[in-house]
Amino acid sequence: MISKGFIKSSLIYTVAGTLPMASGFILLPFYINQLSTELYGALSVYLVFSLLVQILVTFSFDTSVYIHFHELKADAQKLARFVSSAFVFMLLMGLGVGVLLTFTGDFVFRLVLSEKNVAFYPYGLVSVGAGIFQAIFKVHSSLLQSREKPEVFLLSNVLSFSLIATLTIIGLMLYPGSLIGPLVGRFLASLIPGLWALARIFREFGFHYDFSWLRSSFSFNAYTFIYQVQQWVINQFDRILMLFFLTLGDVGVYDFAIKCLIPVELLMNSLHSSFYPKVVSTLIAQKEKGSVPEINRYYHGLTAVVMLLVCGSILALPWGIHLFARKASYQQAIPYIPYIGLIYFFRTMRLFFSVPYGILKYSKPLPVIYLVISSVKVVGMIVLIRYLNVYGVIVASLLSAAIEIVLLGSNIRGMFAFRYNVFKIVLAPLIMFAFIVVLEPTLAKDYPFITHAFYLVCCGGLLWWAYRKELPLINPLRRNL
Repeated sequence: MISKGFIKSSLIYTVAGTLPMASGFILLPFYINQLSTELYGALSVYLVFSLLVQILVTFSFDTSVYIHFHELKADAQKLARFVSSAFVFMLLMGLGVGVLLTFTGDFVFRLVLSEKNVAFYPYGLVSVGAGIFQAIFKVHSSLLQSREKPEVFLLSNVLSFSLIATLTIIGLMLYPGSLIGPLVGRFLASLIPGLWALARIFREFGFHYDFSWLRSSFSFNAYTFIYQVQQWVINQFDRILMLFFLTLGDVGVYDFAIKCLIPVELLMNSLHSSFYPKVVSTLIAQKEKGSVPEINRYYHGLTAVVMLLVCGSILALPWGIHLFARKASYQQAIPYIPYIGLIYFFRTMRLFFSVPYGILKYSKPLPVIYLVISSVKVVGMIVLIRYLNVYGVIVASLLSAAIEIVLLGSNIRGMFAFRYNVFKIVLAPLIMFAFIVVLEPTLAKDYPFITHAFYLVCCGGLLWWAYRKELPLINPLRRNL
């Protein structure tokens, strides 16, 4: 039975974990009011670059520290040497990355982005600093979660979020029409929590550097590091690759459209986190691993909610963009919203088909799977952008997301039996997918509001038909089922 304390902790970790992503959405009104689409596109490139630096410096200790903490927590001395050594290693890694990029970053930026008004000095260097201290803070947060300290975890993440929001807004007000405000503000908002995290670590665990303890973690770290880089390529690299074919303004409009749909992702991830512990406990208790009705119901509900959210966003976001975006250039994002929303149909399927890999600790095929997926997206963008511009990026994303579902489902069938309602998990989202793909470039051009309202009505009708037998059983007044 799941305790109240566990539920409380899970809720805290979920809420606090969404704050970094939420800041990207909350700051949108300030970005679009003070920055042109070109400057916002440059900002998105620098933030993506900063995230890559964070991944390099972290070297996946944010994941491995959880495992090693539980292995070593019975021996305080060994634990102290490992934790302290891990943070010293990251400091050395950060110093090495920082020095290397200080001397080579300008050359690389000039070589790759010479015609795009994206320079390494000073903003690229500031982004490097932000990435280094973001890495320190991220691993510290992972350690807090491993040690089951939800209150400190929440307070530290609220502090980080507040600093990012406050310093970014102040910077935008002091330096309107410039990247000084948001990027220097982001650096300071990373520096302060990062130094605080280092002070806590070295005060509690001392200052040690024992390579023998780190070496045992490196093989695990290397695999996870590759996976994190692959995820960066799949989810972030498109902003940089677009610069080879399109303008900074196009990048800004595309990134703005993606950020507008962050609430869908936040709610999807929050809902999944809320029931995932129950999924884990149910599957671990099984002798023969496979999906069962109890688990499937969670994902049926998640799929239905996301479908409604996507269709509702397609209807509401154009109105919101017209209301808040004073610069007409940002309104160019409106036609992209429906197609980007389709990606979330695949993401709910991904959550369902990826569950066995974590439960069974079956990570062997994942590097190959995500190498294929990242390659498909990169090659797809290179080919399609030439003909479809920004739509080419979206089509490549949809194609790679669909292939991900197929590969995740097919590569574990011998170890896990998928038994589920195909209509509720797969066909219902695909039917709405087909509606939007067919009607958006045709009917929606002349009658956008009517067409988008039609999506929502069709989605509601489709879900009613799919759940018509379950709906009479739902009684909101019942306390327990």
